[in-house]
Amino acid sequence: MAAILIFFATLSLVIWRPKGLGIGWSALGGAVVALATTVVHLSDVPTVVGLVWNATLAFVAVVVISLILDECGFFEWAALHVARWGRGHGRVLFVLVVLLGAAIAAVFANDGAALILTPIVMQLMLALRFPPAAALGFVMATGFIADTGSLPLVVSNLVNIVSADFFHIEFDRFAAVMVPVGMVSVAASLGVLLLYFRRRIPARYDVTALRRPAEAISDRLTFRAGWIVLALLLAGYFSADPLGVPLSAVAGAGALILIAVAARKPAFAFPETIRRPLPVAVGAGSPETTAPRSVSDPHTTGADEPTADPADGLPTRPGHIPVGKVIREAPWQIVLFSIGMYLVVYGLRNQGLTGELATLFGFFAGHGVLVAALGTGVVVAGLASIMNNLPTVLIAALAIGAAGTTGLTHEAMVYANVIGSDLGPKITPIGSLATLLWLHVLDRNGMHIGWGRYFRTGILLTVPVLLITLLALAGWLTVI
Repeated sequence: MAAILIFFATLSLVIWRPKGLGIGWSALGGAVVALATTVVHLSDVPTVVGLVWNATLAFVAVVVISLILDECGFFEWAALHVARWGRGHGRVLFVLVVLLGAAIAAVFANDGAALILTPIVMQLMLALRFPPAAALGFVMATGFIADTGSLPLVVSNLVNIVSADFFHIEFDRFAAVMVPVGMVSVAASLGVLLLYFRRRIPARYDVTALRRPAEAISDRLTFRAGWIVLALLLAGYFSADPLGVPLSAVAGAGALILIAVAARKPAFAFPETIRRPLPVAVGAGSPETTAPRSVSDPHTTGADEPTADPADGLPTRPGHIPVGKVIREAPWQIVLFSIGMYLVVYGLRNQGLTGELATLFGFFAGHGVLVAALGTGVVVAGLASIMNNLPTVLIAALAIGAAGTTGLTHEAMVYANVIGSDLGPKITPIGSLATLLWLHVLDRNGMHIGWGRYFRTGILLTVPVLLITLLALAGWLTVI
């Protein structure tokens, strides 16, 4: 009973954050109480740290990468391209925004998709003068796909990394199973979102109201470096496991490279540019006059000078990314939260509560792959919607490990745990920290969504997608 009380008290502090208390400090406080009451022991601390350190640091590194790319205009550039590809058709734009959100979630994690893309989508809605009901539909879709699109890769969600580490799943094996399943999840999400919001989506919109994508780029050097880093990360993820390199080291290296480029450090790697005058028009119908306006020579492009983009003829203004601010705003509290909250969760294990859940999972496993996948996924989704997905994934992982299942049934339960922990949080506002932060971002931008309204929408959207995705998992596992 003590373990349960400590868990829910800690979770309440994490969700409500009295006086702005950081989630990490709340979780650490719960861990201290758990240690003081001997719900967990000091000998459990190294075990828990060993379970979460790689996952947590990898997640922080991916978020840092996404924050830097956001500062240089990477995501706004992509969103403006998507809006132009819609060619003025409202439903086509809706589909493309959802697919963009899924792609960002897969590569930059669910938090990146929800917290970075949402303000950009809101800006698009204002630029296109969409009515509030339509804007709400697009914003809700962006927040929803951030989680339902975070299945494909280990790095797509902190939940995925924790589970892959716990069960020692290699990056390529995880992708082989979850990329096809994730595609089904995205397709199902798109279907239910279109059905639910179909009457709110305007038939047409004015493409000319949008600015040119190139104008969104504030730092072209970091923008270009971002593409190279993403390619290197993808190669590094697949080669990390065979080489025995933790994912956090790969993601951390990518983050350090982007930080160096954005900060222009070390200075010798970013030489000064050669300035030259650029002819500019002084007015309509006036002859061109040479003005002392500097751009980089195309053959000596430097870090801090505007460069003329041959694709659009527009100079890109130099951008000074506030690297220090980006690093300070990285989710460092997640590190403390992971250690503290998982110590509290380990107390539930020590009290035998995960054993009860293991018995239930064992019952599902005794009825084949389909029942194991559906049963585990639905139970985990329900727990995640009430208890938050980060503690839920570890509770369920401990229970699956204790259930003693093997073979295809065991694998189905492992991935069903991931699906339930990724999708289940969309049912309620407290299901994930990303959703709580997303709602905060909306409030800050003048769009309030009440918890009751969120729940009514969340449960209608999530349940069919969850069931379809779990069925796809069971079917795909029997194929491969």
